[in-house]
Amino acid sequence: MRNYLKHYINGEWIDSTGDETEDVINPATEEVIGTISLGTKEDLDKAVKAARAAFPSFSQTSKQERIELLERIAQEYEKRKDDIIETITDELGSPLSVSENVHYMMGYNHFAQAAESLKEFSFIENRGGHIVMKDTVGISGLITPWNFPTNQTSTKIASAFAAGSPVILKPAELTPFAAVILTEIFEAAGVPKGVFNLVNGSGSVIGNGISSHPDIDFVSFTGSGAVGQKIMENASETIKNFALELGGKSPLVVLDDADVEQAARTAVGHIATNTGQVCSAATRVLVPSSMKESFEKAVKNVLPEFPVGNPREDNRTGPLVAKKQWDTVQSYIEKGQEEGATLLVGGTGKPEGLDKGYYAKPTVFTDVKNDMVIAQEEIFGPVMSIITYDSIDEAIEIANDTYYGLAGYVVGENPENLRKVASGIRAGRVKVNDAEADFAAPFGGYKRSGIGREWGDYGIEEYLETKTILGFPE
Repeated sequence: MRNYLKHYINGEWIDSTGDETEDVINPATEEVIGTISLGTKEDLDKAVKAARAAFPSFSQTSKQERIELLERIAQEYEKRKDDIIETITDELGSPLSVSENVHYMMGYNHFAQAAESLKEFSFIENRGGHIVMKDTVGISGLITPWNFPTNQTSTKIASAFAAGSPVILKPAELTPFAAVILTEIFEAAGVPKGVFNLVNGSGSVIGNGISSHPDIDFVSFTGSGAVGQKIMENASETIKNFALELGGKSPLVVLDDADVEQAARTAVGHIATNTGQVCSAATRVLVPSSMKESFEKAVKNVLPEFPVGNPREDNRTGPLVAKKQWDTVQSYIEKGQEEGATLLVGGTGKPEGLDKGYYAKPTVFTDVKNDMVIAQEEIFGPVMSIITYDSIDEAIEIANDTYYGLAGYVVGENPENLRKVASGIRAGRVKVNDAEADFAAPFGGYKRSGIGREWGDYGIEEYLETKTILGFPE
């Protein structure tokens, strides 16, 4: 049992001013694995006061000092590798291999990349005798999601530290334990008192408190569109700056010269990895009408490569994070059938032999129309919609027929067609074939997928204000 009934404020673990707690459930076993204290407004006020007190000195640290701090954090992070992997598998239900190769590695890469990006980052620009300076935005409030306990948390913190901004972090209640390990890493790396503060709690109390607090200057949030709207409303009260990374309904465009088997493997990987609980997952797969039958056959062939089961065994797909999420996914599968889509594989209920745990069947619908609910709303589970097209222009039109614009994908061989589709998709990040992740490249969305960018130097920019000094004396 992991019982974390304290918050980390001003460099110390302190008791909450309230007595409300919440259990953390292992989604693979449905058993309670720990408890957290739900913070209060008073706890948040203490954290803000600590961050405010740390601001004058930390915001004036040199670039080299912050580079060295980020490098020490990356080194300490590596020392906690096993703890991070085990913790994420327990609280999220992520298979051990995914916890290591995705969750652990993404967290590490953000700290390492922030240090590298900072080396080349210029905070002062001379423009014809005038100076443009980049100043720290102030105190940052970070609200992070449950589906990637290290990725979004690490990129926000790394960018804030690189910019010289003290932070208050509110992690998700479903997966709070990785944030505790990060806190211990920061202690070991020598993060100054008050620069990092952790307050566990509910969105209604701590989340709303962060976005409306008059002494917090900037809010970075990753999560649902509905909560993002609430943050915008709260932030407007004090004209607070914010960055939002919200949902997605990303298209994967399969061109007619693509390797069908490999395209199917890529598509299935999107709904299997992290059990489809990925905001940038390609859940709408667009295939040429002439390729429909061969693609459907290929999907059936590759699905066994992504077995569902105990995350501590040799499986590539674990459970959904909670009963509520499992119920949501089931309702969407039912809706897809009601709308007239053809169930190719999967369906409602749990996979055979997995009665305990929030396991869902990887489900693929075909004969999907892009105006169906399952093609328009973010399901956040292992559900794929196959949609056919007859020309590249039609594929681009379907790809963009969504409120979202977080990511897009295109697979094929013809360079001209690959360029046309990649350029035509209106999304913040488009991946062509098997392009590798680049942690220096910006990440964020168009339209209802959010405002602002994270990762690398673009992420650092979010935590800065621009100042112009006219007639700066030399």
